[in-house]
Amino acid sequence: MHLSLGFLSLIALAVIAQDTSIATVKRAFSNANVWIPLIYIPEDISINFNPTALLEVTFPEPGARPITIHAGQQLPRNSTAGPPSFSVRGAASRGPFVVAAVDPDAPTPQDPTSAEIRHFLGGNFVSDGSGLLHNGTAAVSEFLQPTPPAGSDAHRYIFLLFNQPRGFNDQTLVTPTTSISNFDIATFAKAVGLGNPIAGTFMLVAPDS
Repeated sequence: MHLSLGFLSLIALAVIAQDTSIATVKRAFSNANVWIPLIYIPEDISINFNPTALLEVTFPEPGARPITIHAGQQLPRNSTAGPPSFSVRGAASRGPFVVAAVDPDAPTPQDPTSAEIRHFLGGNFVSDGSGLLHNGTAAVSEFLQPTPPAGSDAHRYIFLLFNQPRGFNDQTLVTPTTSISNFDIATFAKAVGLGNPIAGTFMLVAPDS
């Protein structure tokens, strides 16, 4: 299906403003069945997504206004080249924080044999006075643009914000050379002491038409 530039512009305009309600974000996660792939894999390890803050994920757009995603909004793939910037509103502290991004739908939502794909993992994020998060150290996994394969339904790309525990910088479970496939954020979070996410959001991205 051919998407006109006008239609794509409407999509971009629809997602410039950030989420303003934690309840709305929680409802979007639930409606998109994010609970199941993130919370119950494996069954005896759980991440309780009960956010206390709002995470804003903003993608730069060459020659256009940046896009701050609403939870559950779909973006055209060419708007997700990134790397994105992150902001937090309502957090109890200014950090440090860990940000993770995963795709639980690889290679397709119907057959997610490679899931989760780790699209970003970085620590040492601290908030400035406006809530914008800054990171003075290299990410563990640099941002990877969404690349759902041809013929797939849209994938969910999920961003989670955690309070950073002491010793996180010394963890060796995931390094820049660790495979990004078959990552399990729940297992990783438990192993390194991240606890439950304090904020999160997600977007939908389909293959290029």
